[in-house]
Amino acid sequence: MKLAMIGLGKMGGNMAARLLRHKIEVVGFDFNTEFVNNLVKTEGMIAASSVVDAVSKLEGQKIVWLMLPAGEITENQIKDLIPLLNKGDIIVDGGNSNYKHSQRRGAMLAELGIGFIDCGTSGGVWGLDNGYCLMYGGDKQYADVLAPYAQALTHVDRGWAHVGPVGSGHFTKMLHNGIEYGMMQAFAEGLDLLKGKEEFDLDLAQITELWRHGSVVRSWLLDLTAEALKNDQDLDSIAPYVADSGEGRWTVVEAVEQGVAAPVLTVALQARFRSQDKHGYSYKLLSLMRNAFGGHAVKKN
Repeated sequence: MKLAMIGLGKMGGNMAARLLRHKIEVVGFDFNTEFVNNLVKTEGMIAASSVVDAVSKLEGQKIVWLMLPAGEITENQIKDLIPLLNKGDIIVDGGNSNYKHSQRRGAMLAELGIGFIDCGTSGGVWGLDNGYCLMYGGDKQYADVLAPYAQALTHVDRGWAHVGPVGSGHFTKMLHNGIEYGMMQAFAEGLDLLKGKEEFDLDLAQITELWRHGSVVRSWLLDLTAEALKNDQDLDSIAPYVADSGEGRWTVVEAVEQGVAAPVLTVALQARFRSQDKHGYSYKLLSLMRNAFGGHAVKKN
């Protein structure tokens, strides 16, 4: 078993490492040679000097897994791969692409006989140790080929699924991230209110740790928040600025297009926009949570 992993940043690098630890050969390429060299040295990855070189080192049915930023970079890379692949080869887009773009790309590749899987990927920087959650969209025949790779990246048969046709993987991940926005916002606002009740002098580290055991709101997101608050409850060093990576916007647009009320998801997105102008504790908490589960950069004061 062997595949090419293109893009070895926070997610792609850890995914390559997890595959290698499960005895799957990975040919890896990234423009940052430090990423490549580190994985060669620590995990035994096969280095490639270019995308062309990476594909040339694959045999039989070729699988090229992309972990690249959504948009033009992914679009151009898929187009550049076409002359390098044969009928029956498979391209996997594991980034956070818009599902409509994935539908268009899948249709284009199908006309050429090249398989395409849009893979919604969740797990953040913890996926290397804990396993990822993978949502495959595409033809079942290609999803079946990728099953052993999914089993290595996840908890065998519990952390991945073929959810539907091309586009459905990224659509599912888009909604996953929209829900994530709402959950984060609820925690941030609730903890902001707890902190604001100064007469009670509440210990937020104690309370969030308490909620982790038996409460209805216990979750991995709460686990990460409780752990972070053990070290710092005031968050004075963190700027109340929260970025959005795109999926929340697409989720709200989808709600409008379907005519489905999604007030929580919409307000959570708008709160991130507002964080650029309004200073508050809840925004610091949101920034802290994004860093905890995804390794996203924290803007410092």
